[in-house]
Amino acid sequence: MTNDLLTAQLSMNDLTGRILEMAQTGVYRESLFEVFRPMATKRQVKGAIALAKQFGLRSDPTLRDSDLGTYYQADALKVQSFQSTVQNSIVLSIGDDMAQRMHLATRTIKLMLVVSGASAIALLLIGSSYVLAGKAEAAAAWWTSALCAGGIWLWQKTVAKPLL
Repeated sequence: MTNDLLTAQLSMNDLTGRILEMAQTGVYRESLFEVFRPMATKRQVKGAIALAKQFGLRSDPTLRDSDLGTYYQADALKVQSFQSTVQNSIVLSIGDDMAQRMHLATRTIKLMLVVSGASAIALLLIGSSYVLAGKAEAAAAWWTSALCAGGIWLWQKTVAKPLL
């Protein structure tokens, strides 16, 4: 059973979380490699350190050691933000850039709002053209569709407002 625990691979989220937890009290880079050697490769640990830097892991150059390397510390508030990210099931991997992912998500939300708003306006204009053509029943159907698309746009805007 002990061998199973030693050979168990850690996910990137687990590895990054453990590094951040250890860094709250301070830890040297070589110590991280030593601690996680049975559970992760050196490359995985380096990737987790890079990911942890996005969540507040910082080096202290005054405490650098020639044998142990860089000394890392982490702010407790930043560690909590990482833990909430993990709890919200964002899958992280080596090389992920959280700022880029947030930018992409924000851009996608804005695009959704533009598409639903433009659809509502287009449907309203189509309905108006049917009124000008003297087809009131068709105009009512298009306007009803415009009203539904406008409702979707309003709901999306309300939901997205705290994110934007």
